[in-house]
Amino acid sequence: MNYLVAVLSDRIQAEAAYLELEKSGINSTILGKGYKTADEFGLIDPKEEARKQVKFMAVWLIPFGFVAGATFNVITGLDTFAWAGKIGSPLIAGLLGAGSGALGSIFVGGGVGMVTGSGDALPYRNRLDAGKYLVVVQGQESLTREATRILRRFDPENIQGYADTSTV
Repeated sequence: MNYLVAVLSDRIQAEAAYLELEKSGINSTILGKGYKTADEFGLIDPKEEARKQVKFMAVWLIPFGFVAGATFNVITGLDTFAWAGKIGSPLIAGLLGAGSGALGSIFVGGGVGMVTGSGDALPYRNRLDAGKYLVVVQGQESLTREATRILRRFDPENIQGYADTSTV
């Protein structure tokens, strides 16, 4: 399955492109104000996905970090926190290990992507937020090629094709 996404500046242009595609027998979808939203269409919010991944990683890494920190302190016999005593020293080391696990879940789980954003979904979401419209065509390569030819007549701000490689 291939996807074609065209960014059009206003509603009139988007509707005209949609109608022209429909005349040619090509099914398309309009995203924007008054039409489908990015969430309804399935355009993944990278920040939301990163949050889910960070939480998932934290469930495993924070307890593992605590156990690893406490175990390391006990095995090595280091007296780094001598003021805390025999029981407090491994507990503090465990808390530091849990903190390391939390940082690991942020970096490995996608926390950096949460701040910087990634992929093409975010620019498309930003364009929708700016009042632009997206016309999306899904289909075989020959269909998206025909749709590209039609959509170019409407002078889109951007037109991008994608191949879905997940369906093998």
